[in-house]
Amino acid sequence: MPSIDVVCIGNAIVDIIAKCDDKFLEDNNIIKGAMNLIDSERAELLYERMGPAIETSGGSACNTAAGVAGFGAKTALFAKISDDELGKIFTHDIRAIGTHFESTPLAGDPPTARSMVFVTPDAERSMNTYLGACVEIGPEDIDEKIVADSKVTYFEGYLWDPPRAKDAIQLAAKIAHENGRIVAGSLSDSFCVDRYRSEFLELLRNGTVDMIFANEDEAKSLYQTDSFDEAIKQLGQDCKLATVTRGSKGSVVVSGGELIEVAIDKVDNIVDTSGAGDLYAAGFLYGYTQGKDLKSCAQLGNFVAGKIIQQLGPRLQVSVAKLAKEAGLIS
Repeated sequence: MPSIDVVCIGNAIVDIIAKCDDKFLEDNNIIKGAMNLIDSERAELLYERMGPAIETSGGSACNTAAGVAGFGAKTALFAKISDDELGKIFTHDIRAIGTHFESTPLAGDPPTARSMVFVTPDAERSMNTYLGACVEIGPEDIDEKIVADSKVTYFEGYLWDPPRAKDAIQLAAKIAHENGRIVAGSLSDSFCVDRYRSEFLELLRNGTVDMIFANEDEAKSLYQTDSFDEAIKQLGQDCKLATVTRGSKGSVVVSGGELIEVAIDKVDNIVDTSGAGDLYAAGFLYGYTQGKDLKSCAQLGNFVAGKIIQQLGPRLQVSVAKLAKEAGLIS
């Protein structure tokens, strides 16, 4: 039996999260609600201007790995850092939450990636990300033994930007499938889908990806339609298993012609939507790797996503396993 539940491949980013108002976004030419890629000079400028902040290991797939580990499952992460202060912060933080991480850091430039996340009063987050060392990840960063020994290999769509990262993901998928394992991925962002629509569709249609995670906007963007029903229909045809989050409407799972709609409990105190999709994937993957049915997997995803948006930052500050047990979702 595999000894690792989920191995994640993603961007190693130190998240620097602060609250701000809409005027701050306007004054600093920040596109609200988007993931804005920036250079090192702008990263330093925004860091100087932002208020009190929380610093934590981040990146979409990293958040998912941390979330799965929070349930008590075994996780690993492939990501690239540099041998600098932020790299040390990232490494200590991700290991401290129980995820296996043995990246060989870069000796010099570029520095470890960082993302300034500005959260407005409406809980919308606007990310300004300097990718730094992230773009250097390649096939040499994939540990074949870990992939072969993992139930699920999961990657974030954001990682499709650096060319060598694509090679790393393809290699991991090949190893996973050769060992009878599952490959899952996230579409990550509508802008990401716009850049790589044809490539993402090919990954689904040629069987490289067995399971895909998306939100409603990403799913509709993938098929260039305004109809959610049409997007779900096509996802069901192209992918073995797809799950789509819909905010307050919960989520939908489609597999083998079966459509499962799962409601989410109402959340009155939304503080920050950072990491909601990442934590949904964590809950779903935890359930999946523990042999739960698809509805139960979606319920776990909805549950943990609903918890994370009630606090600042993408890390739950209480035991998710304890909360899920109290809710009767796990034993």
